[in-house]
Amino acid sequence: MHNNVDQLFDELWNNYLSVTPSAVKVHELLGSTQKDDVINDHIALRTFNLEKVGLEKLAAHFKAVGYKECGEYHFEAKKLYAKHFEHSDPTKPKVFISELLVEKCSPQLQAIVKDMVAQIDESAITADNFLYSGTHWQVSHEQYKQLLEESEYAAWMAAWGYRANHFTVSINYLQNFSTIEAVNQALKDAGFELNSSGGEIKGSPEVLLEQSSTLADHFNVKFSDGEFSIPSCFYEFALRYEKPDGEIYTGFVAASADKIFESTNAR
Repeated sequence: MHNNVDQLFDELWNNYLSVTPSAVKVHELLGSTQKDDVINDHIALRTFNLEKVGLEKLAAHFKAVGYKECGEYHFEAKKLYAKHFEHSDPTKPKVFISELLVEKCSPQLQAIVKDMVAQIDESAITADNFLYSGTHWQVSHEQYKQLLEESEYAAWMAAWGYRANHFTVSINYLQNFSTIEAVNQALKDAGFELNSSGGEIKGSPEVLLEQSSTLADHFNVKFSDGEFSIPSCFYEFALRYEKPDGEIYTGFVAASADKIFESTNAR
């Protein structure tokens, strides 16, 4: 496992950029020329709640570089459970890790997922690069489509495996933008498509967090039966508000996160 938090995030970022080329454009669009004010609010990773690769196995990599568990979330309809983690240094990105509750899914989905996970070498899970190692299995495009019918989340995992599902621009730190509406408008003017599930802006000042996101880039994946272009990763934007005690809210809002998941939906 890594012992340097910045190196871990650099590796995650480079891996994310390799399948999310639009992220570079986002930086150019939102950042000011004077200084690097595109600060990462949080990243998200996905997994399955199977013992071998459950949420805690991913969390261990972040705990090794100073992260602590700070909140948990339930997504009944999507059959997901999640936790978020924060570093003792508040300038470091927050981490949101979710897992699919495999036992709540169909026998067909369970069989495909368990076969995928069985193909992962045990030693890979504690290796430095596990969080950005991609897939460790072979799946066909037919299996991907089968998963897609039941769970977008499972299909995304089958195609992309272990990597940051998204990075998040902290609007609080931007020099040229102070509202999420202004960020969204700049993105749309530049030709980006936004996730409109539940509205372009998820959350509100009342829940202390507003979020929006682009729709995932499309990128080619080599399946066992050919190469196909499918949704990869996306970029999120977050504006956080002060709590009554004057501290900035650092948690997440389940109702908003539920809609953010849909940024990778096939379209």
